[in-house]
Amino acid sequence: MVIDVKKMRDFKEKLMKTIFLICGAVSILAVLLICIFLFSNGIPAIFDIGVKDFLLGKIWQPSNNIYGIYPMIIGSLYVTAGAIVVGVPIGILCAIFLAKYCPEKLYKIIKPSIDLMAGIPSIVYGFFGLMVIVPLMMELYGGSGKSVLTASILLGIMILPTIINVSEAALRAVPSSYYEGALALGATHEKSIFFVVLPAAKSGILAAIILGVGRAIGETMAVIMIAGNQPVVPESIHKGVRTMTANIVIEMGYAADLHREALIATGVVLFVFILIINLSFSLLKGRNKA
Repeated sequence: MVIDVKKMRDFKEKLMKTIFLICGAVSILAVLLICIFLFSNGIPAIFDIGVKDFLLGKIWQPSNNIYGIYPMIIGSLYVTAGAIVVGVPIGILCAIFLAKYCPEKLYKIIKPSIDLMAGIPSIVYGFFGLMVIVPLMMELYGGSGKSVLTASILLGIMILPTIINVSEAALRAVPSSYYEGALALGATHEKSIFFVVLPAAKSGILAAIILGVGRAIGETMAVIMIAGNQPVVPESIHKGVRTMTANIVIEMGYAADLHREALIATGVVLFVFILIINLSFSLLKGRNKA
């Protein structure tokens, strides 16, 4: 029996195309089902509570049917902004070191360590924050040590692998002729990197920051352990705070009726935040290609 090699190859190609198409369709279907579930359960709850009362209300008291998530929105924004302040400068400078300064032998040690950080479960980060950062904050500022600042520091550490890896890839993607041309014009090694290579990689670095923001705003377990979980607008960075993700996880186990729907509606608001972040990332990628 003679096997037609060309037909067999064509069959394999069509089979793989079909498999890839099915995988892509399943991914799209999963996203659509999530959207349908969230919006079909969350949007009616928002209108039952009142859009203004829900988004701008400062009191969260499920026992009295009062559901205002403004403190949680502010808490999420504060903690995420703090994580950016802590993690972005360190991450970008570390990426510059790895891409342009780090000796090869040292690189083989630091790079796997950073990759290992990305694989550490968030609950382990939470234990680290609870046992190390919280006591340190108590000693420095008093109180319980669980605050916006504590959560920001820990989240800043947690987003480092994302920012470092993506930023390093962006820096290495810059053609070497940029750096060599700057040196040929008389620039120093540092000036060539910071004034030529770094601006050329700005789109990739911005994408790294956006991905880091997505990781920070969606983090739950570590934040629950060290943020204080107080559903009020924090008066300072040393006060406790509750994020939207923490609010959902803490109360979903015993919530029912409108309380449960309000938590799902909180998920809708969080989902919109993530959509905005992903859309920004897509726009940056498109601009970079152009």
